Order: sequence, then structure tokens, then C-alpha cells
Amino acid sequence: MKEFAKILKYARPYTRSIVFAFVCLLLTSMASLVLPLIVRNMINAVVVMKNADLLNDLTRDLVIIILFQAVFAVTHNYILGFVGHRVTTDFRIELFAHIQSLSLQFFQGRRVGEILSRMSNDITVIQNALVSIPVAVLRQSITLVGALAIIFYLNWKLTGLILLVLTPLMLFARIFGKRLRNLSENVQDKIAQAQVVLEEVASSIKIVKSYTREPYEKKRFENEIENAFEKAISKIRISAFFGPFILGLTFLVSAMLIWYGGQQVMQGATTPGELAAFFLYALIMAGPIGTFVRIYTQLQEALGAVRRVYEILDTRPIIENPENPVQLTSLKGHIHFDKVVFGYKEDTSVLKDVSFEVHPGETVALVGPSGAGKSTTVQLLLRFFDPQSGSVKLDGHDLNSLDLKNYLDQIALVPQETLLFGGTIRENIMYGKLDATEAEVVEASKSAHAHEFIMEQPNGYDTLVGEKGVKLSGGERQRIAIARALLKDSKILVLDEATSALDNQSEMLIQEALERLMRGRTTFIIAHRLSTVHNADKIIVLDKGTVVESGSHNELMANESLYHHLYTMKLIEAQSPSETPA
Repeated sequence: MKEFAKILKYARPYTRSIVFAFVCLLLTSMASLVLPLIVRNMINAVVVMKNADLLNDLTRDLVIIILFQAVFAVTHNYILGFVGHRVTTDFRIELFAHIQSLSLQFFQGRRVGEILSRMSNDITVIQNALVSIPVAVLRQSITLVGALAIIFYLNWKLTGLILLVLTPLMLFARIFGKRLRNLSENVQDKIAQAQVVLEEVASSIKIVKSYTREPYEKKRFENEIENAFEKAISKIRISAFFGPFILGLTFLVSAMLIWYGGQQVMQGATTPGELAAFFLYALIMAGPIGTFVRIYTQLQEALGAVRRVYEILDTRPIIENPENPVQLTSLKGHIHFDKVVFGYKEDTSVLKDVSFEVHPGETVALVGPSGAGKSTTVQLLLRFFDPQSGSVKLDGHDLNSLDLKNYLDQIALVPQETLLFGGTIRENIMYGKLDATEAEVVEASKSAHAHEFIMEQPNGYDTLVGEKGVKLSGGERQRIAIARALLKDSKILVLDEATSALDNQSEMLIQEALERLMRGRTTFIIAHRLSTVHNADKIIVLDKGTVVESGSHNELMANESLYHHLYTMKLIEAQSPSETPA
């Protein structure tokens, strides 16, 4: 129950509404308890007293109570339903915000489909529990306690028959409820695995189709969903037993009540009206007993979902702001990697004693063979990770001491794999500056040589780009990404092979735009096509996580070391029959 209490804290802002709803619920439940007493008096008025006027008065009272009960029921149903959905909405928002705050390492260790399952399936289970369980618990508690008190007053001997079955019933519910909770968690886990497959196929549909792997993926999804089905059937077997068991027990007790109560009527120990009222109260009590069993199993399912969700919420981001972060007001752009050691795993180092300096306004290219540590170096610069030893400093401040948002606002990234959101072209460009004017958006697009092709789109800047920009070519997506970076106008620029998806003509145009963009900014270039780094102020060559050489293009070529080898090899590979080496 401690897990469920964590969710209920989100209901605190709506305390007044909840209290009012519970008052209405209390009045509704009390009205329900009064109805059998009126029915008793009506039966006695007909059978015993034969009083028509009394019957009319009682009928009028019955109708009035039913109307009031309906009004109170509608009120509390709406209020509690609204609060339940509002609480889970707030909870979803906080969970989404928390997921965004987690470090990159969290996402590298989890699949997207698993996270989506927590956000959708598990929270839906929690929402259903929040909406139905509190209402049912209060209503059925009032009904059960009130009915039990009344029937004890009416006939304590008959009441004893009902109490005999309560203890074994509650024990039965507790044993099987735990089993249901475990099975529910297993079902949710299996459904999450199936959702992972669905997400992977949807995001990689081009690969699936090009390799004609539809049957393979169908089989993979089928295996996961069948596993979920098998677990669900195990859960249904137990759940299916509850209903008939409770129903059979109810009929058994009812038959005993009718037999014993009939004997008392025939002996003159009670009236027909009292027997009818007692029987109605017994039926009213059967409802709460069955409902409590169902609530217990539903609560166990919800607790499992809460635990799964809080597994994420209790995960703390590895990268967090310090207690008293430094706010950068005037950034120069001097970056210093000082004996940096880093590995994604404790026993493996990707970077080993990496040291270099980048002065304000310099353009630095990181080159080296695949796996040398180029992307890892940039991820440390972006503070997606922190070094295991050594430090990364900006203008003399360790990155660990800076306000993270304030620092990242000073950096613009153009990744090699350009990712666009599924909205419009304008929304994707304005991601670099949410309050940008139309003129600023157009100017950034023109500087990135994107304006012309944008205006050729069906709706210009309001054209939807599709999931991850699928409706645009690779070069068009990359130019939009460059326009986004231009619009951000940051002091530090990171280009991860920003022209890799462009044809030669577009690359020349983009290179010109990038050169304008880089002026006065500290720029990092991750270069795979070494022909793009001629004009870099400094080239840092990485190999197996260490800096093996650095200098200008001409200096490194004169050394005839690793850079010379890589440059010559890449140039020969890229050369066409009509081209000659530079």
C-alpha cells in the first residue's frame, strides 16, 4: 500500500472536491440502507396492517429517497471520475518530465518499447484503480457496516449465519490475490516485450521490407504476444474461479436464510416484512463482500503497475546540477580536456588520458579510425556523461560546476544522423529558438540553403515532414538541421559530419553557410570525410582512445603519420576516374 500512497499524493490539490464527493457518496450509501426498511414497512402495511394510506405515504417516501440518491450518485461519480483522471494526467506529465531528465545511460540500457509500455499500459492500470477503488471501498464499507448493524438489530441469529462465511472468504481472497498480482506483473512484462518488437519494426520498416523480413518479424511478435497470452490465461483461470465461488456462496447463504427465516415467520417470531428486509440486507451485504474480493485483486494488479512505474521514477539521473551551479553570463569558448579518462563500463576505457585545448573562436576537427573515441569526446563536451577521472573545463570552469541548462543553451548540435520531429518544417527549425520571428526562420533557412526547396513543398514552411522527417530527402533533412542550429546562434558549435548526406553541389553551398556560422564560435567537427577539415585551425587525431597527434592539416600531412595515412586512404576511396588527388 505504500506504493499506492505515492500516487495518492497527486490528489492533494483536489482535496476539497474529494471531500465533497465523499459526502455525496456517504449520503448515497445511507439512502441505500434506508430503502429495505421502507420496503419492510410497505410489506407489513399490506400484509399485516392492510393500511392503504400508510402504503401511499411510504411509497412517496421511497420515490423521494431514490431521487435524492440518484442526484448524489451522479455528483460523486462525476467528481471522483474527474479527479481520478486528473491525477493520472498529472502523474503522466511528471513521469514524462522525469524520463527526459534521466541521463543518456538510462536510454542506452532500455528499449523504447519498454518505456512506452510503462507510460501507457501500466498507467492505464493505475488510472482504472484510482477511479474505481476509492469509490468502491468507501461505498461498500459503509454499505457493509451499515447493513451488518441493521440486520444484527433485526435478527442476531440470522446475522451469525452470514458472519460464518466472512473469515474463510477473506483468507481465500488474500491467498489468491497475491498470485494474481504476480501474474499481472508477468502479463504486463510480456506485453511490454511485444510493444518493443512493434516499435522496432515501425521505426525500421525500410530495413524490414528491403530484407523481406516481414515473416520473421511476424513470428517474433507472435512469440512475444503468445507468451503474454499464456500468462493472461493463467491469470484468467484464477480470476474465473472467484466469480462462481462468490456467487455459489451467496446462493448457499440465501437458501439458509430463507429456510431459517421462514421457520421463524411460521412460528410467529418475526413478521414477513422483517424477513423480506433482512433478506434484502443480506443481498446488499453480498455485494460488498464480492466487491472487496474484486477490489483486492484489482489493487494487487495496480500495485504491480505502480512498482514498475516507480522503478523509473526512483531512477536518479547520473548527470545533475550541482547545489550552487555557476551561471555563464559572458561565454568566451575556451575548452580544456585535462587527462580525461572515460568508459561506458567500469572495466573498459574508451578515452585514456585525453588532453587538449581549444581556444575561443577556434575550429577543431576530431578525426581517427572507427571506435577511436571521437563521438565519446563530444558526448563529454555536451555533458551527456562525466569523466571517470580528469576534467573538462569551459572558460576555466569545470563542466560539473555549471548550470546544465544554461551551459547547453550555449551549444548547437548538428548530428550526422539528422532527426526531425513529425511536425512541420517551421516547427523543426524553430526548435532552435522557440520564440523566433518569421523573418529569423526564413533568414536561417536561406543561410542553410533550405529556403528554396522549402518553398517548393506543398505548404511551404507549414509542410508536415512525417515521422522522423521521412517525407524529405537526407540532404533536405540535414539542411533543416543546419537551419535549426543557425537559428539557435550559440557560442559553441558541434558538427557531426554535418554535410555527409549532401550531394557535391549542396555540400559546397552548405560548406559556405557553415563557414559563416563558425566565425567567432568555438567549433568542434567530427570528421569522417577528411577532405572537409582542411581549413580547421586544429586537427586532433584519436586512436584507441588516446590523442596520437594534433596540428594543422599541412603539419599533420608533413608528419606522414596516422592522419597522413587516413587522409590518403580516404581520398583514394572517394576518388572517381575523372578526379585527381589534391
